[in-house]
Amino acid sequence: MGARTFYDAFAKDNTPEDIALYLEKSFSPEIQLAQLSDPGVLFLIVESDDAPLGYAKLNLNRDRNSEKNAKTLELERIYAERGHIGTGVGGTLMQACIDEARQRGCDSIWLGVWEKNQRAIEFYRKWGFKEIGKQIFTLGNDPQGDFIMELQLA
Repeated sequence: MGARTFYDAFAKDNTPEDIALYLEKSFSPEIQLAQLSDPGVLFLIVESDDAPLGYAKLNLNRDRNSEKNAKTLELERIYAERGHIGTGVGGTLMQACIDEARQRGCDSIWLGVWEKNQRAIEFYRKWGFKEIGKQIFTLGNDPQGDFIMELQLA
């Protein structure tokens, strides 16, 4: 589901070569097994009738907050299956991510979002995320600009 939803979201705006390279480096069975086995990585899945509709990946190992006493987590991925975008799956996942962060005593959630992904940026803003910086995300061989966004939970 991860590779499929990523492909559906970004294939039309990127070269087939860059998409193929990224999918190979990010969604191989070995990588998926390692991530599922990592206690610092948490996957949340929305399903209906035992069919997955979307998922979120939380990374507890990547802390962007420089404040000494603050605790944060990364919302690394959040995707809905193509036929379920705009149906509330994303909102259900986001609320579950916020609940999980609060349960873990986090002060904030951060994420990177492609600067050209206006729909996602608006979704995050609706939930209260604010742009706090920029970073480079390399898709295949293409360095792309990401906004770093953060939601304060306090």
